[in-house]
Amino acid sequence: MPEKNKHLEQENAELKAQVKALSTLNPALYTGVNDDSDEIDLAELWRAIWSGKWLIVAITSIFALTSVLYALNLPDEYKSTVLLAPASSSSSSSLSKLAGQFGGLASLAGINLGGGGAEDKTVVAMEIMKTWGFLETFIKDNHIEVEVFAAEGWNRSSNSLVIDPEVYDVDNKKWVREFNASRGQKIEPSSWELFEKFKGRVSVSQDKTSGLISLSVEYFSPIIAKQWTDKLVKAINAHIQKQDREEAIKSIAYLNDKIKETNIADMQSVFYQLIEEQTKTLMLAEVSDEYVFKTLSPAKVAEEKAKPKRALIVILGLMLGGMLAVIIVLIRHFKRNNATNPKP
Repeated sequence: MPEKNKHLEQENAELKAQVKALSTLNPALYTGVNDDSDEIDLAELWRAIWSGKWLIVAITSIFALTSVLYALNLPDEYKSTVLLAPASSSSSSSLSKLAGQFGGLASLAGINLGGGGAEDKTVVAMEIMKTWGFLETFIKDNHIEVEVFAAEGWNRSSNSLVIDPEVYDVDNKKWVREFNASRGQKIEPSSWELFEKFKGRVSVSQDKTSGLISLSVEYFSPIIAKQWTDKLVKAINAHIQKQDREEAIKSIAYLNDKIKETNIADMQSVFYQLIEEQTKTLMLAEVSDEYVFKTLSPAKVAEEKAKPKRALIVILGLMLGGMLAVIIVLIRHFKRNNATNPKP
């Protein structure tokens, strides 16, 4: 075995010597042996970038100028935020007890005891505030269709909104926007179009640790943003309050009918307890203004804009322009090299 290995090593050494000798005679025939032509040469890349420096400067300058003009043309928007807490309900604990005792019976009767208390109402209210139906009703009830759809800025000196004249004629108070009738559009914006415009301005979130809720509205006018924030809190409280009031009235009427239909004393006692709690819910819904959300920190008129971040827009424009310019210069360089030095 040692002799065989020694023989193989000698043959390999002879083969390498032959390849080396032939490659010195005609290197073009042996470009695949230790060929480094496909490796990236940093020095070559730097020379290519340096040779195209003026093109890079020109493209980057165009992007920078465009981003500056774009940032300057964006109108300022202000954010108004209110801090809310789940409103505590005096009947929540008793309703929770009844839900544990008579939850099955109440569900058979079609009655919701609301065993989750204020926390469940908070989650429901937060989700309702994001829905098309609620925001559509809010826009119509407050008559803010023009402010939502046609405004494009705010004049600080006159404290008035800048309305797009191609969308709404302020003098004649009518819509003048272009619309596509073949797609079912009308000259007046539809409820879906208003919802799409408005939903991006409203944000609601809950802190997982404290359970507190933040409701924010962004708009061109800080005064209107504050007004809409306050009105949204009142609207969602009134919405849930109305639902619970109507449900309690129906439940009480249903339970009264059931009491008349049964002669079992124990069942009548249960129904009377359910009526008592539904009556408490009805009373709370009638007298409480902050039914779901209690205001901890009211909304204020913002003095500083929330967006746009003009400096960030310009920086991103510079970076995008610089990267695109370098890529263009490198592509031109390698195409030129391939054209002048084609591979065999």
